[in-house]
Amino acid sequence: MNNTVGETSLTLRDVAAAAGVSLATADRVVNGRPGVSAKTARKVHEAVERLGFRPLAAAAELARARSWRFAVMLPRGSNRFMMDIADNVRAQADWFRARRIGVEIIEVDVFDADGLAEALADLGGRFDGVAVVALDHPRIRAVIDDLVDGGMAVVTLVSDAPSSRRQHYVGIDNIAAGRTAGSLVGRFLGRQPAGGGNGKVGIVTGSAGLRDHAERRFGFGQVMAEEYPHLTLLTPLEGRDDAERNRELVRRMLSDTPDLVAIYNTGEGSVGIGDALAEAGLARTVLCVGHELTPATRRMLLDGTFAALVAQDPGHEARSMARVLHALVTGQEIVAAQERIRVQVILRDNLP
Repeated sequence: MNNTVGETSLTLRDVAAAAGVSLATADRVVNGRPGVSAKTARKVHEAVERLGFRPLAAAAELARARSWRFAVMLPRGSNRFMMDIADNVRAQADWFRARRIGVEIIEVDVFDADGLAEALADLGGRFDGVAVVALDHPRIRAVIDDLVDGGMAVVTLVSDAPSSRRQHYVGIDNIAAGRTAGSLVGRFLGRQPAGGGNGKVGIVTGSAGLRDHAERRFGFGQVMAEEYPHLTLLTPLEGRDDAERNRELVRRMLSDTPDLVAIYNTGEGSVGIGDALAEAGLARTVLCVGHELTPATRRMLLDGTFAALVAQDPGHEARSMARVLHALVTGQEIVAAQERIRVQVILRDNLP
C-alpha cells in the first residue's frame, strides 16, 4: 500500500482526532512526557500506528501550528467577584494571543451538581485545559477525574475539589480566611463582659457544597469556639450568593434573634444583608464581616455597615490560573511562590 500522501500530510492533530483526545494529550504521549493514563496513551499509540504517523517528520509543522484551547467555568449570575475574575481573564487577551491560546468563558450554575457535571463533561475533546469553580460533590469529582484521564489539564479556581485528580488549585487558604474573619468578629466585639452575658452571631453562606464556603465556616467556628465561647453561632443560612435571598434570610434572622450582635457572610450578596439591616434600623449596630472587595462592599465599608472584609485579588487569581494551565499543557514548572494567593484584610482605613 502506498502511504506517501498520508505520511506527508498527516499532523499530530489527525492523531489526536483519531484517538479522541486533545492535541496536548497526543503531544505528551508521542513525546514521552508524563501525565497521561496508560489507557489513553494506548489509544494514542494505536492511532499513530494505524495512521502511519511519523512524529519527527511532523515536528516542524507542530512547532509552527501549535495552539491551545482553555475553558474558564464561572458561576452564572450577579456575583461581582466572579465578574471581576472574568474581566481580568479578558484583560489578558494579548498574553493568550502571544501563546496561541484561545479562551472561552463559560457561565454555569455551580450550585447545581448535575448541571455543572454535565457542562464539565461536555468539555472533553474540545479543550486542552479548564479552570472551574468547583462544587465539592461526588459527580463533579468523577467528571474531573475523567477529564484528567482523557488528558485535559484541570485547575480548580476559588473553590477546590481536593479529593479529585485536579492538578492544581488556584485560590486562598479558605480555612485561614475563615479564621481571620473569626478573629475580626471576636476582637471587634471584645471579650465577655465582666458581668457575664453573651450574644448570637449569624452566618450567611452561599452553599454547603462549595468547599471555599465550608472551609471558611470551619475556620470561623474554630476561632469562635477556642477564643470567644461566650458568643453563640447560629445555624448557617444558605443564600446562594444572591442579594435578594440574603436580604430575606437576614430579615428573618433579625426577627427571630433579638440578641443578634454580628453577622458573618462567607460569600457574595452582602448588599442584601446591608439592606435588611438598614430597613431594621440596625446598620452599624450589628457588626458585619464579609468577603471580597467589590463596589458594593466598598460602599458598605465606607458607611460603616461592614466593619471589615477578608479578600483575595481577582487579578492575581486570573493571571495565576492562566500561567498554571499553560505550564500544565506545555510541561513547564509551576512556580509555587508566584502562584500563592494571599489572604487580605481590608478596613475602610486601608481601602485600595
